Amino acid sequence: MNSSSVRSLLVRGMLAGLAAGALAMVVAYLLGEPQVDAAIAIEEANSGHEHGGEELVSRTMQSTGGLATGLLVFGVAVGGIAALAFCVALGRIGRFGPRATAALVAVGALLTVYVVPFLKYPATPPAVGDPDTLAKRTTLYFLMIALSVLLGVAAVILGKRLAPRLGNWNATVAASAAFLVAVGLAYVFLPSVNEVQLGFPATLVWKFRLAALAVQATLWVAFGLVFGHLAERLLVPSSDSAVAAETPESRATAAAS
Repeated sequence: MNSSSVRSLLVRGMLAGLAAGALAMVVAYLLGEPQVDAAIAIEEANSGHEHGGEELVSRTMQSTGGLATGLLVFGVAVGGIAALAFCVALGRIGRFGPRATAALVAVGALLTVYVVPFLKYPATPPAVGDPDTLAKRTTLYFLMIALSVLLGVAAVILGKRLAPRLGNWNATVAASAAFLVAVGLAYVFLPSVNEVQLGFPATLVWKFRLAALAVQATLWVAFGLVFGHLAERLLVPSSDSAVAAETPESRATAAAS
């Protein structure tokens, strides 16, 4: 794949990420923000907090402009990274077209970047967690993301190497099993974090985590669909236009030769 195609796919990936971020923003506003407001209300009620001064950033701005900025920037960033991963994966993970490859990249990113770390260190609403352990929890979470991505890449390489001997299906099963075992070991050896206070509503924590998962699922599914469409329009028409440009005279010349 030449540099011009990579550049075009990168731009399309960022545009697809922008569109996916916009959809994820709607889901976050409708499902996640009510849970955040409820958690903040519980925190203030338990601490008897009274606003002694003017807030630097109002809660309204956080739930609208701040939310939009964060998700749109995140969507553009991960869209560009996923587009580069698509360029590497296309034609190297099987005989898949652009749409199927984009879908596989999106699903793989959702699993390795979010679902696997989420199962070990799930998202928690405000008022949950000790502020003194924030740095430690953040480090552990990003470490889990890095491990998950590296193990996912290793599983793909392993599957490719096993395919000639075991066949595609058995190689995929073996690589997936190896990935699950490695992730399980990471879960066992990395320290756990459970700072949900006694008495905090379990339903609220559950709804918040489901909302967080829904936001990420929306972002990656939307990205896979939009980017797959854009990538196919860029890559496939080249062969279609060559077929369309073929004239009866050229066909006759080719047949005569």
